[in-house]
Amino acid sequence: MSARARIVGWMLAVVGLALSVSIFATWTFLLTALDSRVHDELKNEVAKLRGYADNNRTVTNVENLLFDYLAINSPDRHETFFSIVDGRPHKVTAVPPPVRLDTDDALVARLATATRSYNGSVESAGGTVRYAVIPVRVTADPRPAHFVVAIFYDVHREEIVEAVQVLGLSALAAMALAGAAGWFVAGRVLAPVRLVSQTAEQISDSSDLTRRLDVPGDDDVAALAGTFNHMLDRLERAFLVQRHFLDDAGHELRTPITVIRGHLELMGDDPADRAETLALVTDELERMNRIVDDLLTLAKAEQPGFLAVDMVELADLTVSVVAKARALGERRWRVDEVAEARVPADRQRLTQALMQLVANAVRHTKDGDLIAVGSAVRDGRTDLWVRDSGPGVAPADRERIFGRFVRGAARSHDGAGLGLAIVKSIAEAHGGRVQVTEAPGGGACFVISIPLWEVR
Repeated sequence: MSARARIVGWMLAVVGLALSVSIFATWTFLLTALDSRVHDELKNEVAKLRGYADNNRTVTNVENLLFDYLAINSPDRHETFFSIVDGRPHKVTAVPPPVRLDTDDALVARLATATRSYNGSVESAGGTVRYAVIPVRVTADPRPAHFVVAIFYDVHREEIVEAVQVLGLSALAAMALAGAAGWFVAGRVLAPVRLVSQTAEQISDSSDLTRRLDVPGDDDVAALAGTFNHMLDRLERAFLVQRHFLDDAGHELRTPITVIRGHLELMGDDPADRAETLALVTDELERMNRIVDDLLTLAKAEQPGFLAVDMVELADLTVSVVAKARALGERRWRVDEVAEARVPADRQRLTQALMQLVANAVRHTKDGDLIAVGSAVRDGRTDLWVRDSGPGVAPADRERIFGRFVRGAARSHDGAGLGLAIVKSIAEAHGGRVQVTEAPGGGACFVISIPLWEVR
């Protein structure tokens, strides 16, 4: 069963239960009210007759008393009055009742024996009848007389039954309309959910992760669509990283594998030749290991959790990088400037990026050349830089060299061309960027610029 059918089914079940309880409560209330009304009516008629008799104590004929009372007191709807004198029916109201009770000899005989007022019920052709019988005595007339008030209970009850039946039919009609409206509304509400299912199925069939859902509004379904789109963004990014990793690995590892295979196939039995081949293979394997490590770093840079953000002292970071870099070569090492500030960042990743830039500068300078490291806070951002007095970077290469496996025209062929790509990934992970400019006095100046208080 579809979600749409389940929603409408449960809605109708709840509505039906509520209507059933309401109808049953109405039915119970109306019957209770009818019983109370019948009881009060009988009690009232007894009181009225007694009041009339008390006001007419001068009457000497019981028949006249009852006749006059019937003449001035008309019964309500579905009621009848009649009198019994000396054990026989006497008079009945002019308004014809649903059923003539005064013609029932057995009932008349039983009622004529009453010595006190009481209420009772009897079954008749018109259904259940509730009645009250009141003995009447006139001092000057020894004949026994009775006044009977009868209310046709089942006739009143039938009206309630008809009203409840109409209410029930109205409830069924309301449920049908509610079901139709619920089916329509559920379809509209679940349309984005179906769109999510269809999109997921299409993506599964075609591997097209560029599709997105457009669900306006700010309800839960729109939030679901937004979450689905966010998931697709992450999946697309993950697949893109995976594809780049596979492409890069296939591109860069193919050459050392070919070199290793070729030398192993040509390796002879001469010990010197075997030692030379072993050294070459070991060197190529180490290079492959460095390439894999760099590729893994680039892949991790695209994933959440790449950064471990903490408060970083820029001055301490700058000085420590220069201290570590001195072991890389005989250069004129210098600290240009240090920023006396603490920023939210990943110290290890920033150190990795700066050391990568320092190593890049060492490769492109000679002994005695200048390499300087500095940090500063400017216009709401943090700048970290490494500059050298080497040959610099041609303007045409200043954007291109940050790509993967790209080498500038002035660069040597050492390395896989992933170092600057790693620096770029670290800068972007901090919400910033990296750029290269011409250093004062010649050479290259690589600058990592990140927002002062914004790190993703």
